[in-house]
Amino acid sequence: MVTIRDVAKEAGVSVATVSRVINGSGYAHIDTKKAVDLAVSKLQYKPNEVARSLYKRKSKLIGLILPDITNPFFPELSRGVEDYLQRRGYRLIIGNSDGKQEKEREYINTFSQNNIIGIIASTSEYNDRNYKDLNMPVVLLDRTTEDLPAVYADQHAGGELAAAALMERGSKEIVIVRGPITIKPVRERYQSALELLQNTEGVNVQVLDSTLSFQGAKSCAKELFDKYPKTDGVIACNDIVASAILQEGLRLGRLIPEDLQIIGYDDIPMCALLYPALSTIRQPAYEMGEVAAESLIKMINKEPLTEQHIKLDVAFIDRQTTRKGM
Repeated sequence: MVTIRDVAKEAGVSVATVSRVINGSGYAHIDTKKAVDLAVSKLQYKPNEVARSLYKRKSKLIGLILPDITNPFFPELSRGVEDYLQRRGYRLIIGNSDGKQEKEREYINTFSQNNIIGIIASTSEYNDRNYKDLNMPVVLLDRTTEDLPAVYADQHAGGELAAAALMERGSKEIVIVRGPITIKPVRERYQSALELLQNTEGVNVQVLDSTLSFQGAKSCAKELFDKYPKTDGVIACNDIVASAILQEGLRLGRLIPEDLQIIGYDDIPMCALLYPALSTIRQPAYEMGEVAAESLIKMINKEPLTEQHIKLDVAFIDRQTTRKGM
C-alpha cells in the first residue's frame, strides 16, 4: 500500500509538503506542486479519506445501511447511491444490518465515529431511537416515515398490478405469498393485492407467509404446493421467492404458464435469465438509489428539498411465467 512517505520520497520533498499540496493548505511553489502531483499519479496514491476529512474538518463520506446484501435488490439500490455520490466526489461506506435494530445502531455509531456526514438507510423496521439524536442528515430508502425524507416505490400500485395481471390472464385459485408484515413496503403491496382479489367475484385467494431470503423461499415453495395443490396463480413477495416457486412447480411437472402463472416483485437481474423468464413487478431500484443520494447531498449542502417524500412508479414486466393478456 502506497503511503504519503512514498510520495514524498518520489517527489523529493518532505511529508509535510506533500500534505500541504494534497490538502490545499499553505504555500507550495508551482514546481513543487507539479512534482507532488506527478508522484501521486505515478504511484497511484489514494489519500485516507477519514484522515483528510478530520484534518480539513470537511468529510466526503456517506453511510448506507441495508437490511440484507444477499438479496440482489439491495445491491442494485446501493449501486444507484454509489454512482451518484462518486460523480460528485463523495465516497460510500456500506453496513449490512441483517434487519436487526441493534446491529443497525452499531453501524450508526461506527459511522458517527468515522466522520460520516450523512446516512441513507433502508431499514427493516424504522425506529425513531436510531436517528432522532443524530446531528447529520438522514434519508430513508425503500422505507418511509413522516418525520424523515424518503425515497420509495409505489407499493400500493405494485400489488394491484400483480393481482390484475393474474386475473386478466385467467387465474382463479390464487395464492399471495406474503413477506414479513413488519416491513412496510412488503405489507403495503400484499394488502393492495389482497383487497383487489377479495373484491373480485369468482376468485379464491389464499395467503402464505415467507421470509424474503433464499432459505425461506425454498421451504415456502414446498409448503405452497403441499397446502394448495390447485393453485393456478401466485403473487410472490419478491423475485427470490417467485424463483423458488417456479423451480418447485417445474419439478412437480406443472406447466408454466399454461396451468400455473407466477409473478414476482422487484425485477432483479436474474429474472430475465430464468427459464421460463419470470414475470414480475419492477421497482426502479437504481433510480431510487440515485434520487436518495441526490436528496441527501442537497440536505448536506443546506439546499431545500422540493419534496420530502418521493414516490417512484412501478411497472408490470410481462415475461414467460404469465400468459398473454386477454
